[in-house]
Amino acid sequence: MVCVAFKSTKPGSPWRKWLSVKLPYTIVSLCSSFQALICIIWLSISPPFQDLDTDSYPGKIIIQCNEGSDIWFYSMLGYLGFLAAVSLVLAFMVRTLPDSFNEAKYITFSMLVFCSVWISMIPAYLSTRGKNMVAVEIFAVMASSAGLLGCVFFPKCFIILFKSEMNRKADLLGKREN
Repeated sequence: MVCVAFKSTKPGSPWRKWLSVKLPYTIVSLCSSFQALICIIWLSISPPFQDLDTDSYPGKIIIQCNEGSDIWFYSMLGYLGFLAAVSLVLAFMVRTLPDSFNEAKYITFSMLVFCSVWISMIPAYLSTRGKNMVAVEIFAVMASSAGLLGCVFFPKCFIILFKSEMNRKADLLGKREN
C-alpha cells in the first residue's frame, strides 16, 4: 500500500486507480483463497496419512506423516515461497521511502532472513529421515520467527526503551523543533 501511495502522487500516474482502501483487502482475500484452493484440492485428492518407517533405524518402527500427493504438497509450499519472495521484492522496492511512513527497511531484512532460513531448510529437510525431520521443521519455524521478531519489533522496543526522545509525534511526522 505504501508503494502504491507514493507512486500515485505523481501527476497523471496510472497508480491512482489502484489507491483505495479495498486494495489490501482484495489482495489478502485473493491470495488466501488461492492458498485454500490448493489445500482443498490436495486434501481431497490425496490427503496425508500415517506411515510406518522401518528402514531408517533397523529394529525400530517410526510413525511419521506421509504427505500424500507430493505434487500438491510442494505446490502449497511453492506458493507460500512465492508469496514470501513477492513480499521481499516489494519491501526492497519501498525501502528508500521516507522513514516516517515506512518500515520497509525492517521488513526487507526480516523477509530476507525468513527466505534464507526456508531456502536452507529445504535441502536439510529432504536429506533427513525419521525423527530428525521434525527437529528440522521446528528449527526452521523457530529461526524464521525469531528473525521476523528480531528485525521488525526489536528496533521499535529499542527506541521505546532507550531512545524515548525519538518516540514523539513531532519526530514521527518529520517536524523538528528549533
